[in-house]
Amino acid sequence: MFELRFEAASLLKQIIDAIKELTDQCTIEVSSTGLALQAMDSSHVSLITFKLKAEFFASYRCDRTLNLGLNLKVLNKLLKTVSNTDKATLRAEDDGDQLKLIIESPRRTTTFDVKLIDLEAEVLNINTSEPKATIKMASAEFKQICADLLPLGDTLVMEITKDGISFSVTGSDTSGTVTVRTDAEPAEDEGARTEIQLQEPLTISFALRLLSQFTKATPLSPTVELRVSSDQPLCVSYEIGTDGHGSIQYYLAPKIEDEETVEPTATSAVVDDDDE
Repeated sequence: MFELRFEAASLLKQIIDAIKELTDQCTIEVSSTGLALQAMDSSHVSLITFKLKAEFFASYRCDRTLNLGLNLKVLNKLLKTVSNTDKATLRAEDDGDQLKLIIESPRRTTTFDVKLIDLEAEVLNINTSEPKATIKMASAEFKQICADLLPLGDTLVMEITKDGISFSVTGSDTSGTVTVRTDAEPAEDEGARTEIQLQEPLTISFALRLLSQFTKATPLSPTVELRVSSDQPLCVSYEIGTDGHGSIQYYLAPKIEDEETVEPTATSAVVDDDDE
């Protein structure tokens, strides 16, 4: 039997929101140590991983490892009306074909039975070698930058130096650049100062539409970490909680300029077959 309890049902909703931007269906592995997920978007350009340790939850029980195939659109509909005071319990039997979702508010309890689906769970090895640049900044600021530049074009160019990072987009009629300096005090509503650890200056391009989808995870963490290299996918990482109990990470292969701009697949750029 598997059962866990979220003290805040709204957090479960935020997690589902962050995952469903890339995939409608996924398999979550539940084990004695916690939850884990790995999924690719339909175009196989980006990859998402999610982990939440058992210690994170108000209560957690897992008698044996299970793979739960979920339709995220269905779950999202069921969680649309949860409030910050609601609690959520997830429960599944070892050989069952349903996930039970229980939403408890101060005045009532609502129970849903969600049909599990059969999905092939492909586990990919991810290249985790040391990035050439690591940027830590306020997640709300990163979300705003992506939102401001998205109407201008499809490709975001990042230019990273020790003094800051520039985000640029060139469209058919308009171009725009947002520069964030490391020596500037952040505004009160931006949160953390931008910090950069840099081995060498970098200029690299990514699909802005997908980056904007990644920022759906903004409510989960006040900061975001961008790990960038010229020969590896970008990793956009959000920590969940304050004790290292969880994270959600997105991987996006760089755009390559050739005769036309091509987005390489995540299977060719994210996966390192030499990793174990």
